[in-house]
Amino acid sequence: MTARAVAQAPVSSSDQAVAEAIVAQETQALVRWGAGDPSGFLDICHPDVTYFDPFLEERLDGLSALTSTYERLRGKIHIDSFELVNPRVVVGGEMAVLSFNFVSKDGNDTLRWNCTEVYRSAAPRWLIVQTHWSFVQPAGATA
Repeated sequence: MTARAVAQAPVSSSDQAVAEAIVAQETQALVRWGAGDPSGFLDICHPDVTYFDPFLEERLDGLSALTSTYERLRGKIHIDSFELVNPRVVVGGEMAVLSFNFVSKDGNDTLRWNCTEVYRSAAPRWLIVQTHWSFVQPAGATA
């Protein structure tokens, strides 16, 4: 699998270090996801995580609910390559927001997503407390 991501430069060097760590963590989780292993994300989620996904009718609350959902997908996801397009991390104290467009390829199939992940500091690392995935659907597109 190939992956590509580049963090935009935040204002301070400490914010830059946080941004790089978060993008690296996210990229590593996505590599595992693309190999059918959702544990990469489960390992970086806070116990109080909330989760939105276009395949679910309602928000999921808590790591146990997310784990249950992800376990049903274990081994069923395959991604040949992906790209985090224009990732941006905004850091504010103990919280940081990562947003990016995600393009994944599997054979001839390409999927395009919008993603926002809210991270909270849990020294020495950062954990996801809110995650929101949606399909890219520009204005005028049909559902």
